[in-house]
Formats: sequence, C-alpha cells, structure tokens
Amino acid sequence: MGLVGQGLIKPFGRSAAGQSDVEFAPRRQRLGLGPGNKSERPGQPVVIVGRDLPARLHRCRIPEKVEWQPLYAAEITMNPVLTFDLETIPDIAGIRRLHGIGPESDDREVADMAMLMRRQQTGGSDFMPLHLQRIVTISCALREGDRFRIFSLSEPDMDEAEIVRRFFDGIEKYTPQIVSWNGGGFDLPVLHYRAMLHGVAAPRYWDQGEDDRDFKWNNYISRYHNRHLDLMDLLALYQPRAYVGLDDFAKLLGFPGKLGMDGGKVWDAYQAGQATDIRDYCETDVANTYLVFLRFQLMRGALTREQYEREIALVRDTLTGIDAPHWQQFLGAWSA
Repeated sequence: MGLVGQGLIKPFGRSAAGQSDVEFAPRRQRLGLGPGNKSERPGQPVVIVGRDLPARLHRCRIPEKVEWQPLYAAEITMNPVLTFDLETIPDIAGIRRLHGIGPESDDREVADMAMLMRRQQTGGSDFMPLHLQRIVTISCALREGDRFRIFSLSEPDMDEAEIVRRFFDGIEKYTPQIVSWNGGGFDLPVLHYRAMLHGVAAPRYWDQGEDDRDFKWNNYISRYHNRHLDLMDLLALYQPRAYVGLDDFAKLLGFPGKLGMDGGKVWDAYQAGQATDIRDYCETDVANTYLVFLRFQLMRGALTREQYEREIALVRDTLTGIDAPHWQQFLGAWSA
C-alpha cells in the first residue's frame, strides 16, 4: 500500500462526485482500475502516485486520462501544530502508596528515600521511573491559522488532573500534529500513566482507526507516523546512540537553548515554591523545540526559505509582545 492509501499524503485527483476521500477506496478502485469506480469515465483523471502502480498494470483496463505526480510533490503538512513539553516532580503520593509510608514522614523525606532506592537500583541515577513522575506544568506552542501563541497548563492555577485533562481536550478540539523533543521516550508515556491515574478520557488521541479510518495510517501512537513527531527520535533515525539533547542542538542552530534551569533542578525549585520559574523554564523549552521544528520543516522542503523567515519573524514578534522577564531574556540570548 502506498502513501495515498496510508493517508499520509493527500490525493491530487477527486472522484466524479467531487469528493476527496478516494484514498479510502479499495486498491483497484482507488487506482481507477476496477469496476464501479466513477473516475473510469472518459475525461475523469486518475492519479497514480509512486509505488501505488500495480506490477501487472498492463493486464488491467485503465482510464483514458491518467495524471502522474511524483511523491515529493504531495502536500503532507498538517495544521494546526502543537509543540509541547512538560515538567515533572516525584509522585510523593504514589511513592507513599507503593511503599506503605504514612504521614509520619514529610514529602522531602519520602522523596529522599525513593531517590536513594532508585540510585541503588540503577547504579547511580536517582531519576524516578515514568509511572512515578507527577506533572506540574505542560507548556504548549500552538501554530494555528495565522496565529502563534505560547501558553502553559500549570500549578498552582490547576491541579495535575486538570492539567492532563485540558491537554487532551486540546487534542480533541484541534486534532493537531503534536511535536516534541523526546516525547515518545518521556512526555507521552508520563501523560499516559497520569491520565489513567486520574481517569482522563482521550478518545481522539488513542484512535488508531476504529473511529476515523484516516487514523489507521497516521495516528498519535505509532512511532513512525507523523501525527506525533518526536524530533529527537526522528533526526537520530530511531537510534539511541545518535540522540542529542535539546539544549546543545538548539544552541548549535543559533537558538537560545536552556536558560537558568534544567530538568534536574525542577524538584528543588518546586520545594522552594518556585512554580512560576518552572513554568517559565518549560515555556522557553517549548519555544526552542518549535524553532528546531521550523528548521526541520525548512530542511525537508515543507517550508521555502521565504516561508521559514516569515515563521521565524512571527515567533520573534509574538514573544516581543509578551511583557515577561523570561521572554526578554530569551530574546536577548537569541539576538546574541
């Protein structure tokens, strides 16, 4: 099955009825080679794209008019685009539940105990397993229509259940392409576990073709589909030894990179009551990810140089219009 049949590219032709859903027809009808396909009528074009051409085409009756299009000419971009990042802390309540720890120990003592156990298990790392990561912030960069905006779903404005629910509500509303840096290795698995913990429904996100047949061939779950684009994973060709950190790569491309904090400092900042600083850090991370995504779109030919420069200008103008210290610092580092 070729890319048209998989729903990864849009068909160039339309059926005689003017509908554009011909990619979901049976294979022979989709190519205009079988009975019952109205596009076999004389003068109705049928598009044959790349490898969809049957090996035994010479034995098939074909329409009088056939239009050929190369694969690279297909329109494969999706809009809107939602770039996201999240920040987490140890799930103290979950650790208490799993280890039977009562209220006699405070949260810091529970976290210290869990991290000590984790270092013993891993031989040095105290990074908690993903099912024991509690989300405190999800930051998003949304490019929709002619607008670009950055916002956060974050404590203390809402609790974790509300943060997770509103994130998946956004997917229900917009059905965006979602873009991440290591989202397949961290962010999305954490979201899965926390959504289950809080009973959050996300039918659009989990659809793999049961409700929308287009999602059978391009959904949020498959590692090799583009509805979720994990830039780190794709650029490394899915080889862990080729992974690179966002901070280094963003700076290499001329973008600001991380400013003032990293993921290893989030728990200490949270204990110090610095939820706003965590949110600001997460927002700058998502801005870096979106800028790297734009450069990727330029590299793959989805944006021309002129379009890329316009998108970069839109990000700059948007951030310039936000009166917040972290964006002033971000823009200053970018200009440098």
